[in-house]
Amino acid sequence: MAGGGNAIRGSRVGAGPMGEAERGESAPRQNVSYFCSQEHRTMIAFAVEAQVPDSWDCPRCGLPASLDSDNPPPPPKIEPYKTHLAYVKERRSDAEAKDILDEALQTLRTRRKNGEVIF
Repeated sequence: MAGGGNAIRGSRVGAGPMGEAERGESAPRQNVSYFCSQEHRTMIAFAVEAQVPDSWDCPRCGLPASLDSDNPPPPPKIEPYKTHLAYVKERRSDAEAKDILDEALQTLRTRRKNGEVIF
């Protein structure tokens, strides 16, 4: 069987040369350099009339980067994971925790004496 001549093989709908005639002209651009603490330099293109942000995340290491090459922002301080108990201990002293526990136990004992079902 001979292969037929299909002109659009390997092509998709709407494919074709996308020149400036079809898209319109690009906006004038400016290249802005950002610097992270790992000495990575990232160039980002912004439209000339766009407001340039003071910081940008470095695409290589993920650290924050700034416009100042001599004074890049320091890496953020990463705090270790805290358990629920650690957060509770930050809010309550040992004496307060003991008072709350004693009050809860007293309530529980009173309910048991009165014959209430406790789950």
